[in-house]
Amino acid sequence: MTAALTITAEQKNELLKFLKKNRNTDLVTIYLAFIEEKYRLKPVLFPRDKTIYQSTDDLIRKLEAEGKLWRETEITIQFGQQSVNENTKKIYICPFTGKVFGDNTHPNPQDAIYDWVSTCPENKERVGGLPAKRFFVSEDPEVIKNYISERKASMKKVVYSSAITGKLFNSKAAVIEDFKKNQIKLLTLLEVQNQNRFQIEESFLAFIQKHLSEDKIAEFVEALSQHPEFGSYLEKWVESD
Repeated sequence: MTAALTITAEQKNELLKFLKKNRNTDLVTIYLAFIEEKYRLKPVLFPRDKTIYQSTDDLIRKLEAEGKLWRETEITIQFGQQSVNENTKKIYICPFTGKVFGDNTHPNPQDAIYDWVSTCPENKERVGGLPAKRFFVSEDPEVIKNYISERKASMKKVVYSSAITGKLFNSKAAVIEDFKKNQIKLLTLLEVQNQNRFQIEESFLAFIQKHLSEDKIAEFVEALSQHPEFGSYLEKWVESD
């Protein structure tokens, strides 16, 4: 024998709040609000496949199982180019910061050093009111050797790309967070019931059909009748039927 439907104190308070905000609501609408509260429903629309799901978690589980949410991929990270290396024959040096340009690592090292010293934040010297363009030049292999630094080798890193947008993220969690923020829309159960543009995922549709029956609504009315606060609403709904 099926246990009679009961309305908890918390559910009663939520229903009364709903009725206060929506004074002209009908019986089916308040019943849907009750079902949404009772089962903590958070329906969500995924516009990309024009389908409504019972919850974001349900949608994410489905997409992950089908490999349609994220993809693991490998990227190569290159570190900065050396300013001076073993093949450098001539260098141009900023006297204020020590920044250096090599003749074989920069396409126009002399122009680059002029541009650098003229805007260098450490250059306090002035010539005719303008920043001095003084710099050092060396072709001495021993001096050049002092500026050679070991370049870090490139490295491989596993990252995750969104199967929907193609954007790269550092973790699966970041892909999912971006998906929740930009790819779905939260709905109420009433909005789900009142729309016909989108299909409803099978298990969620079965849930709605199971609960949106005359017998279930009659049980709800009986449960409401146990609380005097709903008396005036019940009278109105019965009269309208």
